[in-house]
Amino acid sequence: MTRLLINLTCFFGCAFIGASMVLFTGWPLAVVAAGLCFLATQHVGAGFARRGDKRAVAREFSQIRKMTMEFQGQLDEVRDRVGALDGLIDERTNAQSRKIVAELKVLESLMREFAGRISRSAAPAALPASVAAPATGPASAYLRSFGNKNELLETIRASLEENRVDLYLQPTVSLPQRKLRYYEALSRLRDAGGQVIMPAQYINVAAAAGLMSVVDNLLLFRCVQVLRRLATKTREIGIFCNISAATLSDAEFFPQFLEYMAANKDLSGLIIFEFSQDTVLNAGNAGERNLARLSDMGFALSMDHVETLALDFVRLKGIGFRFLKVRAETLVAGMGGAGAAVAAEDFKKLLSRHGLDLIAERVEDEKTVLQLLDYAVDYAQGYLFGEPRAVRDDSARPAVSMTETAPVIPFKRAS
Repeated sequence: MTRLLINLTCFFGCAFIGASMVLFTGWPLAVVAAGLCFLATQHVGAGFARRGDKRAVAREFSQIRKMTMEFQGQLDEVRDRVGALDGLIDERTNAQSRKIVAELKVLESLMREFAGRISRSAAPAALPASVAAPATGPASAYLRSFGNKNELLETIRASLEENRVDLYLQPTVSLPQRKLRYYEALSRLRDAGGQVIMPAQYINVAAAAGLMSVVDNLLLFRCVQVLRRLATKTREIGIFCNISAATLSDAEFFPQFLEYMAANKDLSGLIIFEFSQDTVLNAGNAGERNLARLSDMGFALSMDHVETLALDFVRLKGIGFRFLKVRAETLVAGMGGAGAAVAAEDFKKLLSRHGLDLIAERVEDEKTVLQLLDYAVDYAQGYLFGEPRAVRDDSARPAVSMTETAPVIPFKRAS
């Protein structure tokens, strides 16, 4: 464009000078003058054009430098992000490796301990005579089907050796919304014929033979696996994992149990360790220290199988308890027979002052729910909201819905 303007200016300038020369000096001198003028204006125009080209080139170089600096900045940012990602991957890989190593160590110790206890209890006389069979109830019926305690012990050992230990989950819902908030994990054994052996049927015999820590820790590993799957969808659902008195007082195994949980501290907001009232009241100094160490890692504690409500709630809070499970019938009956210091309608306030949430268990009908709402109960659990169901080992990742009141992990019904 600049060159075109210069050429047009030269053309019209030369034409004007030529016309003027024709008028005053004639054609020959006019032609010569016009030629000289054209050459001069071309020279001047070329100078202006070169000067314009230099400015354009300078502008282009400036833009190139600006783009180069921007690209370099983006490249540095990408390099920083890649470095941070590498660090994060290394950190997560190392953390996962530590968890795997800790789990393998616990499993190795568990299997070694299991093998030793199996060998020590191999003889029928290994089961103490003090372990009496219940006179009535499902445990006595199951025991009668085997003829004696030692046959039941052999069945328990075979179930553990052949990994016939199933994880069952029962939902706990919030009130009044009835949203799924927790599961309670329960263990069931199966005999060779597929018949389910309930905890009430095997606990006394297994504990006397020193096998309850095996059952508890198989349950714990299953709980951790389920939580890992749940955490990929939501971190709003936790699991209550039952621990027996035998495991809490096991001086050989419990330190390794703590080491395993230390490697899984990221689950501290999702797993709640549950102990019976009898276990807690008879834990002793060593047992209380073990409970406090779990609490110090960030794991909440829960008490179930509550027979008396005459409790030291300050002490419970200090140990690390955050949940108290009370049978619904105890609450709706006024709690007079449970030794409570307050009426049922004031019990929730008492617990709240000590940082405890109340869970009503064994809720079976809607009438009971209405009464529990009058007492401002936080959570409820029972067959009304869902029965315990077995988790399949081959189940895919669960699709969790916070509005469900029944378990949402793929389940199979017990045979």
